[in-house]
Amino acid sequence: MSSLPATTSRFPVRVFGGPTALLEYGGLRFLTDPTFDGPGDYGRSGRPLLTKTAPSTTTPADLGRLDVVLLSHDEHPDNLDTSGRNLLADVPLTLTTPGGGERLGGQLREKVRGLTDWESIELDRPGGGTITVTGVPAIHGPGSREEVEPVAGQVVGFVLTGEGLPTVYVSGDNASLDAVREIAGRFPTVDTALLFAGAPRFPVLFDNQLIVLDSAQAAEAATILGARRVVPVHYDSWAHFTEGGDDLTAAFTAAGLADRLDWGRQN
Repeated sequence: MSSLPATTSRFPVRVFGGPTALLEYGGLRFLTDPTFDGPGDYGRSGRPLLTKTAPSTTTPADLGRLDVVLLSHDEHPDNLDTSGRNLLADVPLTLTTPGGGERLGGQLREKVRGLTDWESIELDRPGGGTITVTGVPAIHGPGSREEVEPVAGQVVGFVLTGEGLPTVYVSGDNASLDAVREIAGRFPTVDTALLFAGAPRFPVLFDNQLIVLDSAQAAEAATILGARRVVPVHYDSWAHFTEGGDDLTAAFTAAGLADRLDWGRQN
């Protein structure tokens, strides 16, 4: 396709590195998986060591007003780090997994809510109207939830909708194309998809199988969704990401979808 529909091109997305992006949508400002700590080694006992290789392109102080954080999961430092946790206290609402809602509840109290699959919350828009945020399935590894969650934890994706607004999908750390198909069945018109990619793997987890989409799978997810615009995130700034921007470009080009890529750098 040669151009984006007006409803899609109206709202900007800015990508800051790793899984962190800012969406200005329907008069509200949404931030995904906040990660702003500097390069270095992160992790805790019993978990694989994660090495951050590049800093964020912004700082929390430079973000301006935030209305909602869309937190796909709180348990891994490449999706929520120390700076990100500190930021949550100043944001009116954080949406995350049911388990994350419980873990963060002591700190955030009524400012955090966990969403189960297909559970929705309505947010008031400035000037009237609402935005609906729906929690959607995500699986952080190969296999069923029952197999993956005890190892990699619970993850949630999000779909944003509203009258006169484009439909937006935020995948979170999802490795399941079956989950994408299920989401496409419920939301048949996706305008913008923020797809977490990067093909992360660990030899000690799931026999080195993918725990988030690789580049070819991200292109397949875009096809399944019929997404008019794809904003890749979660493909740079960490050593465990085995595919980067060049791989995504090649995969989307091979699939005939290169013109749908938006790297979130110009908005």
